[in-house]
Amino acid sequence: MVNQKLFSKVWFIFTVFVFCLLPIKTDVVASASKQFVYDRANVLTEEEIAELERLANKYREKRETDFIILITDDPDGKDVKEYMQDFYDDKYSQSDGNVAILAMDLEERDVYVAGFYKAKKHLDNDRIDSLLEQITPDLTAGNYYEAFHSFMNIANRHMGFKPGIDPEWIFFKWWFQLIVSLGVGALIVKMMLRHTGGKITVNERTYRDTNRSRVLQRRDHYVRKSVTRRRKPSNHSGGGGRSSGGGGITKGGHSHSGGRRSF
Repeated sequence: MVNQKLFSKVWFIFTVFVFCLLPIKTDVVASASKQFVYDRANVLTEEEIAELERLANKYREKRETDFIILITDDPDGKDVKEYMQDFYDDKYSQSDGNVAILAMDLEERDVYVAGFYKAKKHLDNDRIDSLLEQITPDLTAGNYYEAFHSFMNIANRHMGFKPGIDPEWIFFKWWFQLIVSLGVGALIVKMMLRHTGGKITVNERTYRDTNRSRVLQRRDHYVRKSVTRRRKPSNHSGGGGRSSGGGGITKGGHSHSGGRRSF
């Protein structure tokens, strides 16, 4: 009788444990089956694709955003931007549309990066332009895997900053924060050491005989006058170096940020 009760308790605990694990297992399988890298030009090895898929899946869970790599050498006569937009309309809807996507056309040697919905806010045109500035040299050199890997890392970092803040700003650099911390620490130590000594009671009046000391003579000499003229800086700032691009709207009505480069 005792063994039967013990068996029933063990069976009950085991059943509850299995049912608790089922949703977790289902999520993992569903997430693992999702594709993030579409290499339609065969420029990546299987190992490189597997690593990019692993990284995209990791960042998807962290940012609730899909990081997509779309590569083609035959865009069906479409511009890389239009090719990317049609791909998005075919794969996504508004309910699951948080996407950061890099589309590369090897035929025209153009690359376009876009952000949809949540990614549109965090990957605005300026941030995308900065991202492209960093990965284009690798694309030009044919280091495609390195460029795609950098795209995911940089885009993930941008997604962690509030819109309107430049992630490349010096105040967010770890080395700048270290220097500031060391400077503040040194200042505090200096102030502590300054106040550990005794109070100074001797000054210029200690040895002065105020009854006999007086000013005998005053004289001012005017030497010269100089005037410095400087040109007022112009309000027009120079441009150059930034490619055309910007966001747009897909045929399905999905608005996105964007930027492009030729490599």
